[in-house]
Amino acid sequence: MEDFEGWQKRNDQYLAKALSWLRLRLARFANQRHVSSPETRDGGNESELTRASTETLTELAAELIVLEETAPPPALVMLSRRFGLSRFEQEVLLLSAAMELDTRVAAYCAQAQDHPERPYPTFALALTVFDNPAWEVLSPERALRHWRLIEINQPGAQPLTTSALRADERIVNYIKGLNYLDDRLAPFLFPLNTAELPTELPPSQREAVDAIVRQLKEAGPRIPVIELLGADEQSKQAIAARAAAELGLQVLRLPAPLMPTQAAELETLARLIEREIALWPFAVYLEANDYDASATGDGGAHSIDRLLQRTNGIFFLDPKGIRYPLQRLGRTTFAIEIGRPTPAEQRLAWTEMIGSEAGEVSARLAGQFDLNLSTIHSIAHLNVNGSANNSQALQLHLWDACLASTRPRLDALAQRIDPKATWEDIVLPESELSLLRQIAGQVGHRHKVYEEWGFAEKRTRGLSINALFAGESGTGKTMAAEVIANELRLNLYRIDLSAVVSKYIGETEKNLRRLFDAAEDGGAILFFDEADALFGKRSEVKDSHDRYANIEINYLLQRIEAYRGLAILATNMKSSLDQAFMRRIRFIVEFRPHGQAERKAIWGKIFPQKTRTSGLDFEHLASLNLNGGSINNVAINAAFLAAQAGTPVTMPLILQAARDEFLKLKRPFDSDDFNWPETKVATA
Repeated sequence: MEDFEGWQKRNDQYLAKALSWLRLRLARFANQRHVSSPETRDGGNESELTRASTETLTELAAELIVLEETAPPPALVMLSRRFGLSRFEQEVLLLSAAMELDTRVAAYCAQAQDHPERPYPTFALALTVFDNPAWEVLSPERALRHWRLIEINQPGAQPLTTSALRADERIVNYIKGLNYLDDRLAPFLFPLNTAELPTELPPSQREAVDAIVRQLKEAGPRIPVIELLGADEQSKQAIAARAAAELGLQVLRLPAPLMPTQAAELETLARLIEREIALWPFAVYLEANDYDASATGDGGAHSIDRLLQRTNGIFFLDPKGIRYPLQRLGRTTFAIEIGRPTPAEQRLAWTEMIGSEAGEVSARLAGQFDLNLSTIHSIAHLNVNGSANNSQALQLHLWDACLASTRPRLDALAQRIDPKATWEDIVLPESELSLLRQIAGQVGHRHKVYEEWGFAEKRTRGLSINALFAGESGTGKTMAAEVIANELRLNLYRIDLSAVVSKYIGETEKNLRRLFDAAEDGGAILFFDEADALFGKRSEVKDSHDRYANIEINYLLQRIEAYRGLAILATNMKSSLDQAFMRRIRFIVEFRPHGQAERKAIWGKIFPQKTRTSGLDFEHLASLNLNGGSINNVAINAAFLAAQAGTPVTMPLILQAARDEFLKLKRPFDSDDFNWPETKVATA
């Protein structure tokens, strides 16, 4: 801080001499006007003129030039150089700012203009007082007015040349040596929270930083917009902050929703931002929030386009998950894909945080979860403690913490299912059970096969794990998804089609993109119930609606194939699915109607141990042609009948509930099947 204090002293010294020079200049001009007037031409008082002698002004001017050549120069000189002010414009700015810096200047202005009601600077005064005046200083295209360095108070029909000039408050403070963010920008610009960003970046992200820095250093007069593509906001912020730091810049966030939409307000914002960039070094991190490259305002370009067209600072554009370069920015762009650290880098980060003795833990976490470094560090700091000596306990703590960290985004987009069913609860033929175990096994060992054994290095397609569960309602499709989620300790989400499918063109793809991007973090299991409604066959294109419907299906095909987690499609109508989906499905599990042996096994497991039962004949119950879902309904209804009667669950109560279920399903039945002899009840 010693250097800054030394500069501040030199700056104050320079301002003091500059104000002395200005007062003398005004006083001499006032005296000259007074002496040359007819009333004072003979015998006028020349004492003031003597004090403001040409020799004194020359000496002050020479001293100012010496101070201006110091490094770093005074703030007024620095500002003049950054905005390309001529010597005359610099003197006009000094005159305007002097009103705030020296209370005596107002009186000098009134004397110099020989008008007591004009104790303020004007263009007319500047044009007559200073050497080498230039009429172009009045132009709104020149720096003083273009950059809002001065303000003009022009009431009514008063001429521009005689209107009061006032230096902008931000500029006055800058000249005085106080540099801060303009308070008019405070509602729009916010510091980037670098405390939550990693201090060291992995090699894959370090390469992105180097590419950005190289592009900015090699840029010409028109700096390109750095467009950060990808879904992970923290990784993009970390890379932007590091690239800016290497260029000696800070980073301020600008959320696009806060930007004005009116052209005049946006023009003011753009000029203030670019002026601020010139006053102190910072870059803008523009959060575009689902920017639409084809969007337009009322008769004009999008507000983001306008802002970028009207400014030339360093902008990092974050389109919030959009993975394609924008086309209508009005400036050249340098688009770069920003991803999270690679699985190997994530594994190394876990190992560094929890210790090398937990290598297997690191491998499992990196294989299942796709997290940025900030999230890994945060989870590890909160969970690595005394349990580090117990690898299994540590893995469970970290695993659950990772699951919790990946839930918030998905909870807002899909319905989370708390999986409770286990392998002991589900009843299926052995062939179907074997397929379900294969699915769980592939998800659990995906990292070993793809990363450690090198399959991911040889191919980019066909690495997704997905399954189709086809069968009638109530045959166990949802329960099978629960079993797999429970086995793998993963989040399970049922996709609500009403929240995904939109009648508006392009909205369905946006909703699905948000869903898949959010699910990628934790490799969640996505359960598309009644998938035929979303993944139906593509139709012949007869109009624009057919074309966009087919585009939706094509997009789904790509995302299903690229999704790194497990996607399960459940349908009652397998034949309705598009064949392109069928080719991309790795597992197809047929859930056939339950046979009598399977129904008997289901009845034997349907009642919890805490439920009191009496005299149940599972053989007879298995003869009732019901699927597992209907059996579950009958069991629950019978339990409520028993609770109401104050008795255990008995065969008559179950048969009564079963009869109601048949009536609900509108199935034919034999009344004798639902009559239970009194002798059997008594025996039970």
